[in-house]
Amino acid sequence: MKQTGDISINEILDMLLMFRNERDWGQFHSPKNLAVSISIEAAELLEHFQWLKDGEALDPDKKQDVARELADIFNYLVLLSNDLGIDLLGSSKMKIEENRAKYPVEKSRGTAKKYKEL
Repeated sequence: MKQTGDISINEILDMLLMFRNERDWGQFHSPKNLAVSISIEAAELLEHFQWLKDGEALDPDKKQDVARELADIFNYLVLLSNDLGIDLLGSSKMKIEENRAKYPVEKSRGTAKKYKEL
């Protein structure tokens, strides 16, 4: 993953909380509203790929727009996980480990079957 600098998820969280608190937006950031916002931003991300055929590349001119949508999703995920007391990176690592167990390479390589069908 290409990165433009060294910044931690905690630094991002601090920036997001400062931004939110300066505007008194915490009152609007219930877990439900943050989850809804993640879904809305994910739908906006999908719009950039809506009519592309399989294998068709995204227009390079739209890459920055896609980056902004990904950032919106990421920022809401960081806020929601913080507000719920969930370790986002730890949860991600745990989920990868769970998926490794459910989808062993020897059974899942090259197939899109669900783990129950392997």
